Amino acid sequence: MSVEQTNPPVVPVAWEALEDAFENNSPEVHSYLQLESGEVLRIVDGVADPAMHARVIADPLYLRIDPVSSREQYRWMERFIATVDDLDLRHNLLAAIDGKGAFRRFKDALMGHPVDRERWFTFRSERLRACMEAWLTTHGITAAERPAWRVPEGSTVALDGAPIELGDVSADAAGGGRTVSSVIASLTPSESDMVLAFAAFLISRRPRAQAGAGDE
Repeated sequence: MSVEQTNPPVVPVAWEALEDAFENNSPEVHSYLQLESGEVLRIVDGVADPAMHARVIADPLYLRIDPVSSREQYRWMERFIATVDDLDLRHNLLAAIDGKGAFRRFKDALMGHPVDRERWFTFRSERLRACMEAWLTTHGITAAERPAWRVPEGSTVALDGAPIELGDVSADAAGGGRTVSSVIASLTPSESDMVLAFAAFLISRRPRAQAGAGDE
């Protein structure tokens, strides 16, 4: 008598949320993949109910997501710098990753170099994708086919004045007694990149706007 083999269920993974979970390695943030819905649950220490967190840990339908370590993400920056042709930029990037605050300084150093900044987004996203796929395979998870892989772009900015979508962070939330720093801290890494890109765009427009006002 032969035993029929059943294929494992296909999980409709929320790819962008999973990417953010893999990138966010803050010790107070814990992310879990719901194995039926494919949604990613993010729990923040000091905000979430500890009893609820304990129930999630005990639930076999929730699988803890192990984010990419800071050490590995630091290596990504080192490897990317080796691919930069502009010697001045390469020197600035090497200086930027020396010491505490390396990740923020690295992004700041790329602000005025849109081509290399786009290359960095692609470089990082490709490595995140490889880590995610390896993790899913290790845990025997068959994920639904994802759409074309989204690579965040610095040019993804509302140049025509349309609002930028920032997930669950809205203007109402920002004005509801929350400080600017708390709103920024709540952003995912991808959302933070979009905010920085938009800020750079506004700064680049400021001299032109001032010059136009002086001509009137």
